[in-house]
Amino acid sequence: MNLQDIIAHRGCPNLDETKSCNPSSQNRMGVFDWLSDIPLPDNYRYITEVRFKNTRKDYFYNVNHLQLKQGDVVAVEAQKGHDIGIVSLTGQLVLLNMRKKHIDTHTYNFKKIYRIATSNDVDKWEEAIAAEKTILVETRKIIQDLNLGMKLADVEYQGDKTKVTFFYIADTRVDFRELIKILADRFKIRVEMRQIGARQEAGLVGGIGPCGRELCCSKYMYDFKSVNTNTARMQELSLNMQKLTGLCGKLKCCLNFEAPVYEDARKEMPNIKQNLKTKEGDAYYVNANIFKKELWYSYKKTLIPLSFEAVETILALNAKGELIDDLQAFVEKDEEEEVNFISALEQNSLKKVNDNIKRKSKSKKRRNKRRKPNNQKRNRDNNNAPQ
Repeated sequence: MNLQDIIAHRGCPNLDETKSCNPSSQNRMGVFDWLSDIPLPDNYRYITEVRFKNTRKDYFYNVNHLQLKQGDVVAVEAQKGHDIGIVSLTGQLVLLNMRKKHIDTHTYNFKKIYRIATSNDVDKWEEAIAAEKTILVETRKIIQDLNLGMKLADVEYQGDKTKVTFFYIADTRVDFRELIKILADRFKIRVEMRQIGARQEAGLVGGIGPCGRELCCSKYMYDFKSVNTNTARMQELSLNMQKLTGLCGKLKCCLNFEAPVYEDARKEMPNIKQNLKTKEGDAYYVNANIFKKELWYSYKKTLIPLSFEAVETILALNAKGELIDDLQAFVEKDEEEEVNFISALEQNSLKKVNDNIKRKSKSKKRRNKRRKPNNQKRNRDNNNAPQ
């Protein structure tokens, strides 16, 4: 991996001779500023969003009133020393992003932007990025030698080469005091250990999801909400954990994306726990299409689609002790063709499955009968063969 590929992990695929990123280039955390022409009040004009390695972003105050644009490499204030980042947003969109993340501009502790990065700053930054892979490999060997129950996910070097942050995953509490002593003595730097979860690891490492697109956690997500199987049940999804889990081994975050829409649509659904009682037998709930407001019931070995209003009417009659004559009378006219189509696809029913099994067993018996005379003749020839 050459130096340009290494710098690409910082969201700067094309670092030109002027030591600035091309804002139009594709990067993991790039944002299109569609409000760049809208002026801001003087108090908020100099709030700037700066991105760092992977998905890490922070907000800084341009105290020196520099003329910054998207893609500029800047030196910013760190806990000790300074760090190097890339300007990702300026202007009105910064305030909207802070509002979306529930950050109060009046109470937030903004750090400072010192200057646009000089050539010496960028050279030192490039050296720090190039050393990250070596530190990552050596640290993993040290962890294995110390037999620590932790997994090292990523390493981030501060832009001034004075501190390294190690991101690790562990199921239990880990005593890494000895590890910090070894790392500080070998690399002669300040060490910070930061524990992350499986979802954060997927965001740091990145990858392509089952949908064929880049992982949401590495592209734009900044917080992770809990996902449970009730969300999948509400969306009538099959509880196949191989399909519901992402690359991190947890339930996919995208299950939560459409959950509010399903919650609103299901508020109008009637009670599906009660069977529909008719004079010719009960109808059992099978599936639902909440956006078409249809419920599918198993009735006389066929699937019958009923609207929400029809089901509520039948349940109201059953509550009064009245049984309807036939469920077909409540099927809407424009759905009759669909009913006939569904009834024609009875291969999903148990009766059709049993018929297929019987047909296969009969054909297997016929094949065995055809082979039996040939086998007997072959055995007879073998017995008559000279010894």
